[in-house]
Amino acid sequence: MTKTLTVTLETGLLHINTEPGCVPLKRLLGFAARISSKRKFLLVSKVLGKHYPVSPHLMSWSYRALARAVLKRGLIGESLWLGMAETATGLGYGVFAAACREGVRESLFMQTTRYHLEGVARLEFVEAHSHATDFFLYYPDSPQHQQQFLHAQTLVLIDDEISTGKTFLRLIQAYQVINPNLCKVFIVSLVNFANPIDRKALETESGVAVEWVSLRQGWFHFEEHENKVLDNITVNVSGNGRCKKQLFGWPGRQGINAPITLASEAIQTLPAFFKSDTVLSNKRPILVLGSGECNAPAYLLGRELERKGYKVKVQSTTRSPIHTSNDIASVIQFEDNYDDGIPNFIYNLDPATYQEIILCHETPLCESLHTLLDQWHAISARIDLPANSTHAALHFFRS
Repeated sequence: MTKTLTVTLETGLLHINTEPGCVPLKRLLGFAARISSKRKFLLVSKVLGKHYPVSPHLMSWSYRALARAVLKRGLIGESLWLGMAETATGLGYGVFAAACREGVRESLFMQTTRYHLEGVARLEFVEAHSHATDFFLYYPDSPQHQQQFLHAQTLVLIDDEISTGKTFLRLIQAYQVINPNLCKVFIVSLVNFANPIDRKALETESGVAVEWVSLRQGWFHFEEHENKVLDNITVNVSGNGRCKKQLFGWPGRQGINAPITLASEAIQTLPAFFKSDTVLSNKRPILVLGSGECNAPAYLLGRELERKGYKVKVQSTTRSPIHTSNDIASVIQFEDNYDDGIPNFIYNLDPATYQEIILCHETPLCESLHTLLDQWHAISARIDLPANSTHAALHFFRS
């Protein structure tokens, strides 16, 4: 029996019909109004670790649950796992790593990106409803990874939520042009709200076997209302188009074929940067904050701290403009750290809630990040991952 939930937003009414499931929807999702002319609502995940602080333990649970559901249905041959930028890059990596720990071999993880890399072949496609519609999927940089990329028989597409599946259909069709060997596709998400007609259209038009995997599913209808204040707000989300490769420290955009581990010596040095030696017994948690498309390292660090007995929450910065209402309680705006000069945001962050804030990032510390670190008296953690390595170092700094 389906259940209907109606959510009142400042931009309209969101009607959600859910099919029966094991996880209560309110534990998975909150809701908010987006500042966008294309889609005026946002599903605020409570397990993703993006717009809402989440424990690494809960994130790990979601990764395992989705990975096991995929493996239960069966992979065919070599597999390519893709996380969708920017919101689901960390989720995609987490599901891939969980699958590897469950025994998957001959697999490759990659993430889509909105950043340009000069001289690297890529697939291009669009997400029509997004605040920033251009996405790129680059060819891997190593010959071994390229072989996996071009000959995978199973494609695992991972996003935080599915609304129509049309973006995935465009990606599948673009990928089939370079890999005619594709025989099976998994569409994996925390929640799947593509209606039955859209699901059937994707299955028919893709021409391959399609499996849908999610923690909850259903469909929605949005009844849009005019909001003159929000409708007149414009936010620049377009980059300058320059090559960003020199800024990258996380290899997801060009291929990962095994889970990444953090150097134990780096974790051992971190407590020396804490403001107090009572961090372990303090009731307030540590916040580990990821940045944009590079949010997996924040989870990796948060997980290691949690294993050592610390209370930890994880979330990330984003370029997505969201109105402060409903499940978005606050917003902090700063200039992005990828030299694009565009606004980035952190939602639901109250520095007083945390005894320490650690900002995980792959780029050099730009002026905007320096300002945030100084305001919070926070710790910088820049990831360093040598080419073709799965063993990452973290370099800590506190100004």
